[in-house]
Amino acid sequence: MSTGRLITIEGLDGAGKTTLAESLVASLRRRRIEARLLREPGGVQASERVRELVKDPAMRIGPRAEALLYAAARAQLVDEALVPLLAAGEWVLLDRFVDSSLAYQGAGRELGIEPVRLINEFATGGLRPDRTLLLAIDPALGRDRSRERSEPVDRVEAESDRFFARIAAAYAELAAAEPGRIRVLDASLSPAEVLQASLAQLEDLLEPGAGAQA
Repeated sequence: MSTGRLITIEGLDGAGKTTLAESLVASLRRRRIEARLLREPGGVQASERVRELVKDPAMRIGPRAEALLYAAARAQLVDEALVPLLAAGEWVLLDRFVDSSLAYQGAGRELGIEPVRLINEFATGGLRPDRTLLLAIDPALGRDRSRERSEPVDRVEAESDRFFARIAAAYAELAAAEPGRIRVLDASLSPAEVLQASLAQLEDLLEPGAGAQA
């Protein structure tokens, strides 16, 4: 049986995570690799319900409650989808994972990286990605891209420039602390260039016998 891999894609809103994830899944399938694309919060029914709640601009949700809701959605996704899929040898491409909570709630909401890390360690049972692709983008450019989308702005996207500046700084710190796992990509490049750069950062995981971290 082939080895399952968990590949997470991170970055600010507007960085192009969803576009990259869809292209990566198609590229892996062309290599005859079983690959599944899931998103956070979401991916399974209960987690999708949480997604509706945390993104609703009409809802007032405190920072700690927000962190716990994301962790709860993540716990369900891990138990119901990620663990079984990885055990079956599939590659899972996940649009956001724990690093998003560290950056958005830990730094953006100023709850602190380590407290948020602890609740997510519990939520995930210690599951870690084999590789994380971080799409680095200037916060202002990311916000401009988000505004160009046809979807209405959600509760988090409506936050201040300072909020997103804190998140960008946190992502940079996380990448510097774990360069083996987190690979930084220039999100200002074209989608095709970002895809090629991403595939280059996954080549070692495609080699026979490369061990999974999760």
